[in-house]
Amino acid sequence: MSLLEVEDLAIHFGGVKAVDGVSFTVEEGEVFSIIGPNGAGKSTIFNLISRFYRPTRGRIRFDGQDITGLAAHQIAPLGIARTFQNIELFDHSTVLDNLLMGRHTHRRTNFVQDILFLPKVRREERAHRQRVEEVIEFLELEHYREKMIAGLPYGVRKVVEIGRALSIGPKLILLDEPASGLSVEESEEVAFWIEDMRRDMGLTVLMVEHDMGLVTQVSDRVLAVANGQPLAMGTAAEVQDDPHVKAAYLGTPEEDAA
Repeated sequence: MSLLEVEDLAIHFGGVKAVDGVSFTVEEGEVFSIIGPNGAGKSTIFNLISRFYRPTRGRIRFDGQDITGLAAHQIAPLGIARTFQNIELFDHSTVLDNLLMGRHTHRRTNFVQDILFLPKVRREERAHRQRVEEVIEFLELEHYREKMIAGLPYGVRKVVEIGRALSIGPKLILLDEPASGLSVEESEEVAFWIEDMRRDMGLTVLMVEHDMGLVTQVSDRVLAVANGQPLAMGTAAEVQDDPHVKAAYLGTPEEDAA
C-alpha cells in the first residue's frame, strides 16, 4: 500500500480548471517531485492534499485513510507537514518559538493544567523542547536559536520554515519550492537535508520545485503537470526528455519537441 494515493484529483474555480484529473502515488521513503511551468497547478495540488481546498472530484488517501473530507486542522496530527512557497513564519518571535509552534498538535494537556504548570505539563514541555533542539541541530540553526525571524536573511528563514514542518514529527513532508530564492550553495544544502530526511529521519518527501538541478539530484520519481493536467511521470531524465514536457516548457508544438 502506498503512503499517499491521489486519484483523479480536480478542482475548478468557476470555469477555470486549476487541477483536472491528476493521479499519482507516493511510496514510503520516496522523494517524489512535481514540476511544471508557472500556473501549472502544482501548489494547488499541495493545497488540496493539505485540505486548504475542497476538491471538485477525486480521492486522497494517506496511510490507508481517506482524508478527502477532512478539515485542514486534522491533517497535521495524521503525520503530514508542509512548507509554503511564501514563507509563513511569526516574524516577531524567535526561531525557537517558531519551531515550538510545530509541536502544538502533540499537546495533551488542558487549560487548567497549563495554568497550574503541573508536572505533566513540565514533562510535555521538556519533550517538545528536546524534539525541537534535535531539529535545530539537524538544520544547523544553533546560531539563530534565540534570534527574531524578522532580522534573519531570507535563506535562513526558508530553513526555519522547513524546521517548523520537521518539528511536527511527520511521516510525509510537503516541500513547496524549498530552493526558491536561494543561492546555489543554499540549494545544495537543501539537497543534502532532503537526503538526510529520508535516510536519518525515515521521512517521505513530496516536493514542488522549479530548480531541475535539485529535482534531478534528490528525486526517485517526477510528475510533470501543465494547465492542471498530468503530462509525464518517471525519472527526472525521462520526464525532461518527454516531448509533451518540452512543449509545455518551451511553448513549441509537440511534434517539433519530439
